[in-house]
Amino acid sequence: MNDRSFRDLRSEAGPNPTDVTITFPCDYPIKVVGDAAEDFAATVGLIVKRHDPGFDISKLEVVNSRNGRFQSVRLTLWATGEEQITALFNDLKATGVVSQACVAGHATSH
Repeated sequence: MNDRSFRDLRSEAGPNPTDVTITFPCDYPIKVVGDAAEDFAATVGLIVKRHDPGFDISKLEVVNSRNGRFQSVRLTLWATGEEQITALFNDLKATGVVSQACVAGHATSH
């Protein structure tokens, strides 16, 4: 796995995520994909909670792939800055169970 997998790669021809200006703090939606396992969502939730102490783990949305081999976890955390997001993605990657993490939508400020 390389750092490119932690970018929004839904469309190579689409906008470059680094070209998008995000105003922090904001709600930051993320989709995390990995091999299906009983503890996958809990692992993701605990890592997110480390980076956003106010994160409510019960709000994780888990979707199994059609064949049941993979799971995706969608969540929205309260992002305070680029450093937080980078550290979160690095910690997710370090688990060895995360295949991909990307921005799942548009970040919104309050």
